Amino acid sequence: MPTTLPLAALLTGSHAHSIVFSPEIRRELAGLCSLKVDAVTPDDLSVHAEGLRDAEFLFTSWGAPKLNAGNLALMPKLRAVFYAAGSIKGIVTDEFWARNIPISSAWAANAVPVTEFTFAQIILGLKQVHRFPGLARVARTKAWPAGYEGVGAFGTTVGLVSLGQIGRRVAQMLRQLDVKVLAYDPFCPPHVAQELGVTLVSLEEVFTRSRVVSLHAPWLKETEGLITGALLASMPAGGTFINTARGAIVNESEMIAVLQARPDLTAVLDVTWPEPAPADSPLYDLANVFLTPHIAGSGQGECGRMARYMINEYHRFLHGEPLQWSVSRDAAARMA
Repeated sequence: MPTTLPLAALLTGSHAHSIVFSPEIRRELAGLCSLKVDAVTPDDLSVHAEGLRDAEFLFTSWGAPKLNAGNLALMPKLRAVFYAAGSIKGIVTDEFWARNIPISSAWAANAVPVTEFTFAQIILGLKQVHRFPGLARVARTKAWPAGYEGVGAFGTTVGLVSLGQIGRRVAQMLRQLDVKVLAYDPFCPPHVAQELGVTLVSLEEVFTRSRVVSLHAPWLKETEGLITGALLASMPAGGTFINTARGAIVNESEMIAVLQARPDLTAVLDVTWPEPAPADSPLYDLANVFLTPHIAGSGQGECGRMARYMINEYHRFLHGEPLQWSVSRDAAARMA
């Protein structure tokens, strides 16, 4: 007698359906469960009511359906949700939490490319590559840019704001370098910082003592505008500020004023607020701003890692093992 596969649904936005759940991943998933629904999320999930009625598991990602009362009513047998993306804030509701359905998120998988991007930018910041984007051109003319001092990593200080999943990963990667690492995180236990080789200090000290500061705090009401112009202005000459977190955590108008007054400082911004920045924003024209369009996180081939994390979670659930990446209601409230 063949074993009956669990019944599941795969519902995502069109972008995620093609790059997170690639054809290869979907074929693998189809061998692990019976996909009653495999579709780009419609505006009205009721068009898939028949298939959703018996679905026990929901695999989803960017563009996920809102798990509100109406959509949940279409999935009365739902046992678990596997979200192959980061924060679940945009899809969970009070009605969802009331049903006590486990939900896992691939936020840790998405942290991997952000960490890699940040580590690269820190090294480039210590070498002041962002401040002198014409280095490659002047090298070909055997020139030397005025004011260039590529300090490098040895003996320098790097500051991290927040030691969450990404901040901790960055701290671990920085152990490869001969740098001192300072961090501000009022919620990080001292023993964790010690294990990471990080010294916990005040937010003010992170900026006054660090050649490069990298922001990794979550976007919460309490963190909006956390990074002020005064903090940025206190950075040492030639300092670099990196933001791969969220633009709203920075007081952008104050940051712009400081960057205009301090051409020796550099801001590496993968995020802004709003996003993208308004067409008339000075960020586009300031020579000491290195602006990228929110590319630090998972993109193209990297997105498959998020699906892989959730397939592994599904295996754990089926075998009665503890879920590694489950998200509680309290944890969801603290996520970026």
